[in-house]
Amino acid sequence: MKILVTGGLGFIGHNVVALLEQQGHQLAIMDNATDYGIVPKDELTYLIHERRCRMATRSIYFHDIADPMARLAFEQFAPDIVIHLASFPRQKVVNANPQWGSRAMSEGLLNLLELSVKNNVKKFVYVSSSMVYGNFVDQYHEGVDENHNCQPLGQYGIMKLAGEWLVKDYQRRHNMAYTIIRPSAVYGPLDVEDRVVSKFLLTAMRGGTIQVNGGNESLDFTFVSDVAEGIATAAVNDNTDNTTYNITRGQSRTLLEAAELAVRIVGQGTIQINNPDNNFPSRGQLNINKAYNDFGFRPEVNIEQGFQEYYEWLKDSVYGIKKTV
Repeated sequence: MKILVTGGLGFIGHNVVALLEQQGHQLAIMDNATDYGIVPKDELTYLIHERRCRMATRSIYFHDIADPMARLAFEQFAPDIVIHLASFPRQKVVNANPQWGSRAMSEGLLNLLELSVKNNVKKFVYVSSSMVYGNFVDQYHEGVDENHNCQPLGQYGIMKLAGEWLVKDYQRRHNMAYTIIRPSAVYGPLDVEDRVVSKFLLTAMRGGTIQVNGGNESLDFTFVSDVAEGIATAAVNDNTDNTTYNITRGQSRTLLEAAELAVRIVGQGTIQINNPDNNFPSRGQLNINKAYNDFGFRPEVNIEQGFQEYYEWLKDSVYGIKKTV
């Protein structure tokens, strides 16, 4: 298969590319290597270099997905499948610059959908977010499934859900198959510092105080290799056409538990519990039975293993050392 991955130099994207390469597919990447206005230039340069070293693909189109020149990737590479990962990465970043976020998450998506239809793409894989659910309570402790009513809280979740509707509309009008993926709280090596798990581990490594906004708030923390496996497998499997999937660990842990684990692994650091951040919904465990039944998705890395592996990378990498001195 010829597969184009937008955001292929990103945290999740480069893992997806590397995995699909190992499976023998032909890959191309579209990525504008943006810093989202918050990632320090030296950190981004280092991370992109390290991510590229893990991939064999050198067919990279450094275009903004909303730019008309994005058409070159489709015309020259002629993909069978598009995996759309390019996006503003989380709510905080969108809130800081919603117009810029909308350009990527709305205008960019529409440009890619139009190009996919014009160039006869067989399947469009849209990576959405568990943030589309908004607040939810898992009262039966079975995890929230994909049929749960979506009531996103905040512009990031709203734009992600609107993106899902756009993708479905293109399938309705043009019969282009889609697969929608909803990950949750993804973490692991080669992530940026400005994310929950990164902050917890690096703050502990510095001997600082981890700020926990709502100790009882919980997330379905998911290791990046499991997410990449789910995305890559769903993309090339015909059983996933026109279907939406939660691709997560399928187990929730509280923010306090996560902070305590970071302190225990690192061997230092303290914790301060604050009030919950009302800009973020209350979430928890997601149900992944549909992904298991349809294409055998079975995440392998629990939070204890994942935090330990991420810590070992932070501890031994130049990036991690620089960030803790």
